[in-house]
Amino acid sequence: MTDNIIEVKDLVKKYDTLTAVDGISFNVRDGEVFGLLGPNGAGKTTTLEIMETLRDKTSGEVFINGLSVDKDQSEIKQIIGIQLQAAGFYPNLYLNELIELFAGLYNVNTDPDELLDLVDLREKRNSKFKELSGGQKQRFSICTTLINDPKLIFLDEPTTGLDPQARRNLWELIKRIKAKGTTIMLTTHYMDEAEILCDRVGIIDHGKIITIDSPDNLIDDLVRSGFERPKQVKLASLEDVFINLTGHTIRDA
Repeated sequence: MTDNIIEVKDLVKKYDTLTAVDGISFNVRDGEVFGLLGPNGAGKTTTLEIMETLRDKTSGEVFINGLSVDKDQSEIKQIIGIQLQAAGFYPNLYLNELIELFAGLYNVNTDPDELLDLVDLREKRNSKFKELSGGQKQRFSICTTLINDPKLIFLDEPTTGLDPQARRNLWELIKRIKAKGTTIMLTTHYMDEAEILCDRVGIIDHGKIITIDSPDNLIDDLVRSGFERPKQVKLASLEDVFINLTGHTIRDA
């Protein structure tokens, strides 16, 4: 039986009369990529922020690697990594300086070049954060989640706004991180992304979990119900055409 690294039990978060998270329960298994999917305002980010110890809950229980978000916040912060948005970085610092800054906050020793190698940014070690392209900024953001060698990382819509090449390059990075044994909690609005990356997904709407299963099982269940797409599915997509014509390699700009 696979151990659970995240356990959420009857989680509720209320803002005055608004119930953002309405009694949800789910587990995330050690070593998997778990996607929390839902429309804007469904409760995804609120749920992540509670698990990240960044937001207080109204009721329920949340455990990260057996640690309570109520009692063990300091210990939890030592074993998780959180993807920061671009606004979370000093734009005029060089990448190696930013890594050393975050390493100091975690009180760990790390090799900036080794981390930058993981995200294919070593050649940018002496570049300022503001000089990076959108895809490079997202890869660096994920790089900083790995500074403390976490057991679990949280990625909140990591590919939003990226072009198809940068998006697929980031997919490969996420796969490499998973292959190292790291558990990944992911939110995304791209269903193809969730289908490719996630071992299981939970679909949330109006603060409630509707279903949890593997993407393949959910798709198969829908097909068995008699669902048919109004347009025949082709063997490739326009995005595949774009990638094929413009190349798969990571670009600097």
